[in-house]
Formats: sequence, structure tokens, C-alpha cells
Amino acid sequence: MKILKWIIGLLVILLLAFFMGGKSFLKKQTKKNSPEQTSTYTHGELDLKVHYSSPSKKGRVIFGELVPYDMVWRTGANEPTTFTTATDIKVHGKDLAAGTYSLWTIPGKNNWKILFNSEIPDWGVTILSGGKKTTRNPATDVLKLTLSAETISEPVENLSMDFEDNGTLYFNIIWDQTKVSVPINK
Repeated sequence: MKILKWIIGLLVILLLAFFMGGKSFLKKQTKKNSPEQTSTYTHGELDLKVHYSSPSKKGRVIFGELVPYDMVWRTGANEPTTFTTATDIKVHGKDLAAGTYSLWTIPGKNNWKILFNSEIPDWGVTILSGGKKTTRNPATDVLKLTLSAETISEPVENLSMDFEDNGTLYFNIIWDQTKVSVPINK
């Protein structure tokens, strides 16, 4: 009986040590492989920012394999990607109020669903699922869009999110040989 109590006590101490120090150590390690990036766009009344962690291709097939088709993806690595707008905007013709949102996607072969969510969870996936299940709460989606995915000729090594203004403003998600452009206007 004493041995059982000792084992349980040791397990409790190890769990507490993990949650107090080990979790932050693991986060630092994952960010070495998928560094944090921020893209901004400021023009007139528009003040936009996207913050994400950028994983690398490393010779892997990304969409359809590493990132499965037709499943919710946290759109990057580590914590969920955040999208911030200082003013109310229209995204693909639909209203998005000023604020910060978690950004989720459902990649498909030809079309992607883009999801703006009012909750920003601490981590993008559940640990117990081995990273296969996201922490997104679908009930708090505030905007859902479906957009075409474009195949680009040259693979892009690191996930990239940026803003492109060529007369029309686009928020781009680019990785491997896929580009999705989300139109934005005031």
C-alpha cells in the first residue's frame, strides 16, 4: 500500500512539474521549427494584422497528406493563427466587425473554407489526439467563406500569410503549391 501511495505521489509531482515548466519548454521547442510571423497592412482606414506560426515543407506533401483535405486545420502551427482588424471590414463581401479572431481553414482540393472565430484557444490542437483534433469551437464561428484554391508553379517552403494590394486588397495564404486569396475591403 505504501508503494502505491508513493507511485501516485510521484505521478502527481511529475504532472505538476510538466504543467508548471514543461509546457512552456515544449512551446519554445516547437517554435524553433515553426517560427512566429506577423504580417500587417495599413492604408487609409484599414489596419490589419495576421499573427501565425510558419511550419516548413521539408520535402513533405502538405495538402492532402500532412494537412488532410476536408478537415479543420489551425492554419499554421502551435497556437491558432489570429487575424486582427481595427475597423469593420468586408471579407469576400461579408461583414467582419473590428476585433481579433482565430483563423481556421478547411482545405479542399479545389476550394477552401475560411473560418473566423471569436474565441482564441491557448493551443490549436488537443494533445491527446496527437495533433489531429483542433480546439476550435464551431459555435463561435462569426464568418465562414468558401474560396477557390490556386495551384502555383513553384513550391513555397514555409507557410506564408500576407496582404497583397494590386488595386484590390487580398489576404493570402500560401504554402507548398497552393495559394488562397481572400478579398478584403472597407
